Amino acid sequence: MIRIRGALCALVLACSLMTGGTAQAKGGYLQCVPFARQVSGIQLFGRAAGWWSAAVGRYARGNLPQVGAVLSFASSRSMPAGHVAMVSKIVSGREVLLTHANWSRRGGIEHDVRAVDVSPAGDWSMVKVWFAPLGDLGQRVNPANGFIYAGNTPAVQQPVTFAEASSRTPG
Repeated sequence: MIRIRGALCALVLACSLMTGGTAQAKGGYLQCVPFARQVSGIQLFGRAAGWWSAAVGRYARGNLPQVGAVLSFASSRSMPAGHVAMVSKIVSGREVLLTHANWSRRGGIEHDVRAVDVSPAGDWSMVKVWFAPLGDLGQRVNPANGFIYAGNTPAVQQPVTFAEASSRTPG
């Protein structure tokens, strides 16, 4: 009996170490907020819909993707609590890969899934995200606030237009 209890304790300890101590919400499944906080290092709390305003004065925000930044999705009818996801790779100015939790499957974690800016202005205010049950981008367009950068300022520079570049003199 003692051996069984010891083995059970070891199994529980191993399982908790494998999950990295990720916080879980009531109901026992992983939420996007504690997961985004863990993978990005951005220490904001509360509902995902509140992260954009909570970042004011604490973290730089903007509309240019950067690896390690958190894409903040706004509250909407289909997503009242909002959503947060970390940028794991930049594919282009209008496409990134995201790592996030609780999107395609309740409590599930997804690594390096496609997200595309579909906003007319190219400002990441409207985004489509990979949805596993479809095996493609989801059909829903999701409103987004922008990116919250893990450091104090984003490392991404504003793009220089051809006219600006040609008017500069070496020197």
